[in-house]
Amino acid sequence: MTAPRIRLGTRASPLALAQAHMVADALATAHGWDRGEIALVPLTTTGDRVQDRALAEIGGKALWTKELDAALLGGHIDAAVHSMKDVETIRPPEIRIAAMLPRADVRDRLIGAASIETLPLGARVGTASPRRAAQLLALRPDLKIGLFRGNVATRLRKLAEGEADATLLAAAGLHRLGQDDVGSPVPVEVMLPAPAQGAIGIEVRAADSDATRLLAAISHAPTFDAVMMERALLAALGGTCRSPVAALALPQDSGFQMRAEILLPDGGETVRGEASGCSAEDAAAQAMALGRDLLSRASPALRALFEG
Repeated sequence: MTAPRIRLGTRASPLALAQAHMVADALATAHGWDRGEIALVPLTTTGDRVQDRALAEIGGKALWTKELDAALLGGHIDAAVHSMKDVETIRPPEIRIAAMLPRADVRDRLIGAASIETLPLGARVGTASPRRAAQLLALRPDLKIGLFRGNVATRLRKLAEGEADATLLAAAGLHRLGQDDVGSPVPVEVMLPAPAQGAIGIEVRAADSDATRLLAAISHAPTFDAVMMERALLAALGGTCRSPVAALALPQDSGFQMRAEILLPDGGETVRGEASGCSAEDAAAQAMALGRDLLSRASPALRALFEG
């Protein structure tokens, strides 16, 4: 049997597999390969197995990546496909982010009501995201937030079974699962998305020049630069999965424009900022400066969420 041209590691969830198929299709098209020449290697991560606790309580974002990292560094796969918002800010030096596909819809979608404003008084909203919880409480302090973990189907089932009155899911994930009709989009002016939301990234071993070259052919430069700018903001902020932060960098004629905010978990404080006219070359420095500016204007309680 002929060895595959490239082995793509992925989480085994339906959404992760859909995203890995998108990467495989893009590679086949870019290089003129038969689709069967690309192998998908599904792996179950700790984050997939443990569904009854908040991510921050059991190890943070590393729970989505550590099994894929081990497979990559062990030579069992040639590249790993990730939702970029689930990838830790600081990565092992042996691993490189090689490419990103064009970014999808960055918005959240609200399921259970037409809008945040029309949620009933005291409505129960299920989410595992500190960012979403804090933003909701900033908008509607009367809401009751409950933990919702699991893949898209699990969370929709929990909602249907009455565990909450509403939930929020990423529009990009719903689209990739063919569920564009689920929920109502929340404008980014109302809820700024998580850093890197909507972006699919592919990592390789830093020393693997062949895989790096193959993946460069499918990388979307505006998405790559915008997401790396958002990740630079996260690097400046520090913090953990418990630290509510939102950011969105958008390409413009003059470079990139980025909005960002940090929040207290109860929504009682939000500090916002913006950087504009950032070229790709200075985007990281501008993002880090914005992160430091947000912290300088935050209360001691908010600043403590982002200090080691």
